[in-house]
Amino acid sequence: MTHSKAVEDVLAERRRQIEAEGWTPEHDDGHENGDLSRAAACYALTAARYPHDDVAFLRFWPWQGEWWKPTTPRRDLVKAGALILAELERMDRAAEKGAA
Repeated sequence: MTHSKAVEDVLAERRRQIEAEGWTPEHDDGHENGDLSRAAACYALTAARYPHDDVAFLRFWPWQGEWWKPTTPRRDLVKAGALILAELERMDRAAEKGAA
């Protein structure tokens, strides 16, 4: 099965997050309060041209400001997609542990 460029870019970003940033599955498992989802939402909102300096927006960013790195709408959506994938994987691992 071949994937679109968009899918390939999201998967490549997820790999980059793990390999370059060190955000391994074990690390992600520590984010149980929706941090990964909130970060994804922030990047998606920025891609939709929501003002990322808005006070309400800043309330949702889950981490230190130095980790906030918006760029272009497409790149921000790729980051959002990778963060959503990380959250889905985290949820699946938690469910598997709960079933064991």
